[in-house]
Amino acid sequence: MAYADDPKIIHKYIDVPNVKSILVYEEKAEGYAAWRKALSTMEGADVLNEVKSASLGGRGGAWFPTGMKWSFMPKDIFPKYLVCNGDESEPGTFSNREIILKTPHTLLEGFLLGCYAIGCTHGYIYVRGEMMKGYENLRRAVAEARARGYIGKNVLGSGIDLEVTVHTGAGAYICGEETALLSSMEGDRGQPRLKPPFPAVAGLYAKPTSVNNVETLSNIPFIVREGAAEFKKFGTEKSPGMKIVSVSGCVERPGNFEVPVGTPISTVVALAGGIWKGKALKGFFPGGSSTPMMTPDKFDTPLDPASITAAGSILGTAGLCIFDEDVDIVHVAARLIQFYKHESCGKCTPCREGNDWLVRVLQRVDAGRGKDGDLDMLVDMASQIAGRSFCLLGDAAATPVMSSIKNFRPDFEKRLTNPADEKTFIPLTLMEH
Repeated sequence: MAYADDPKIIHKYIDVPNVKSILVYEEKAEGYAAWRKALSTMEGADVLNEVKSASLGGRGGAWFPTGMKWSFMPKDIFPKYLVCNGDESEPGTFSNREIILKTPHTLLEGFLLGCYAIGCTHGYIYVRGEMMKGYENLRRAVAEARARGYIGKNVLGSGIDLEVTVHTGAGAYICGEETALLSSMEGDRGQPRLKPPFPAVAGLYAKPTSVNNVETLSNIPFIVREGAAEFKKFGTEKSPGMKIVSVSGCVERPGNFEVPVGTPISTVVALAGGIWKGKALKGFFPGGSSTPMMTPDKFDTPLDPASITAAGSILGTAGLCIFDEDVDIVHVAARLIQFYKHESCGKCTPCREGNDWLVRVLQRVDAGRGKDGDLDMLVDMASQIAGRSFCLLGDAAATPVMSSIKNFRPDFEKRLTNPADEKTFIPLTLMEH
């Protein structure tokens, strides 16, 4: 097939000049071929079954099978909605942003196919509030697609009506949680909802809703165009396909790299030019800042959900954050917990109160004013947040604290009475991404 000699799916055409224009996308990137194929030769159920056959796992972090998620949608209740989660806010993760900025039609085509698969006639793409260029790109892409007859009434003469609305958030990390995102779209405060009922039963406007990630949807044009069997030639048996890995921190060339699922971490870092200035590796987050930190002995672990879990962490969004030998792990943990405290919606007590106390104690330790017992108290407090908060933000906040103390306890013990060296290098890109 077309991709046999170049293992790329989403990034295959991402660097084609002006591919964000629909004319270039159609001419140079096989644009909307899958959408035309689906409307002319397939029913919505056929698209769903092809995605299910491909075993496409959700690339937003959960890796739940997309086709199975769609099949949970009731068939006899209308309207039903597809919502694209473009509220990418995880520190160390920026793969969705590049898709939206460089090749928005890839996402839009996948989104249209998803709508068709579940019987949705009006879908919504939710974009992070800070990504205004991306928001403008998607608005333009929707207008171009409508002008070409891909969106609107009687799409390409198929008898199908389909509308797409691009919705911008207000910059809240919590809205990456799917039910908080839906609350935000309805005009309410961006706070997670109690589940059940799950969105597939009562989601947007209390109607059946599927929420899918940008990267997940961007894989679907390839699956429909080339077939599930071609998609499954990449990756592992349990987690087929490609994954865009965001590499940041202490590497020579931070960026996004699309690789087969199961590629060793060390190989991906080599694509990014290796560790910054040839220094030694100290530790890393394999899937964004909310995943347990890993140590250099795990550097060759394959980047697939099962392997990363077996190694003691979580693949998540595959936001690979690298720390070299000079990075101050205590300061990294202190900065991250400030982020999570700031982004907590305040709905539940463990997250609202617990993160505040974690910030206070970690700042004290970071400043060299720690006390005997502070480290055990931090672990105890974090364990009282993880698994006890209303949504997974509590786990996201507690995890880097517990894993950094577990793996780098001597660094924390030394810091209890010794302030940090002001010259210690801190990878600012971790927070800026």
